[in-house]
Amino acid sequence: MLMPRQQVPTLQFPTINGSDYDLVKQAPDNFTLIVFYRGLHCPICANYLRELGRLLPEFNKRGVDVVAVSSDQRDRAQRMFEKLKSKQFLLGYNLNLETAKNWGLYISTSKGMTSIGLEEPALFSEPGIFLVRPDQTLFYANIQTMPFARPMFTELLSAIDFTLEHNYPARGQYIGAV
Repeated sequence: MLMPRQQVPTLQFPTINGSDYDLVKQAPDNFTLIVFYRGLHCPICANYLRELGRLLPEFNKRGVDVVAVSSDQRDRAQRMFEKLKSKQFLLGYNLNLETAKNWGLYISTSKGMTSIGLEEPALFSEPGIFLVRPDQTLFYANIQTMPFARPMFTELLSAIDFTLEHNYPARGQYIGAV
């Protein structure tokens, strides 16, 4: 189980822009925001990522680097990238499902064709959002079993503002007896 204030697992994958992403090599001023999404087959993911793309400048102003990734293959990730219409978006693909499990993400099996006429992959990860400090420790995590009712990015921006203004610590770190 991932724990706040503890090191996060490694995270490496290729990106649509041709570079290889490695979380340990990132140097954000305050946080890295990692958005794990289900894949091209998920219309909710596309809308969610469009909203994230619209707010990228706000995250960047706060010293937050942003990346989104799924287990989709390159061709499907490229199609998602084109749907997003944001050239600044760092979009990864080929997320290893063992890596997804290491991050605590839930894995789903295909139910076949989706409402938008795309086949789901045989296996894929469900959504997760993480804020990681520059020292590679977990600050915030939201892990879901379904695509519905995700945290709003505007609320996350407000939380980041409060955190930075008040030097608010990561919470949920207690692992002792209760």
